[in-house]
Amino acid sequence: MPADVFKLTVTLPLQTAREIIAASLAEGRRRELQPLTVVVVDAGGHIVSLDREDGSGIRRVEVARGKAGAALGIGIGSGVVGERNQGRDAFLASVATASNGEFVPVPGGVLVLDGAERIIGAVGVSGDASPEDQACAVAGIEAAGCRAGLDAAG
Repeated sequence: MPADVFKLTVTLPLQTAREIIAASLAEGRRRELQPLTVVVVDAGGHIVSLDREDGSGIRRVEVARGKAGAALGIGIGSGVVGERNQGRDAFLASVATASNGEFVPVPGGVLVLDGAERIIGAVGVSGDASPEDQACAVAGIEAAGCRAGLDAAG
């Protein structure tokens, strides 16, 4: 029986995910934020890596993953998803239900884009105020040499 198996295509390498996490956490420390949790997912929504700072709340992993999932699922930053759908509570609740809770439409979920503006993954940060979470995600993505995707129009 052969030992080799076919490997999946890698859209967001582990090393890049770790760089994003380290830089996101460093930005949080620079800003003196509450303890953060950072989740990096690939283009298929699968976790590549995550880190939870000491003292970060016990549901922060799920929230961070939900922020990344909202960005990845709609194709814009999670905060933009929330802004564009204000007053559409049934829609947002339906998507959250359909995604088994992996859809949190508040700032903190940011797409990771390659040089051709294609989505290769997403980052979700949770732990402080959502705009601060988003700033840390953007800082991490950019520090890793990728482009942060919030809104294709901007």
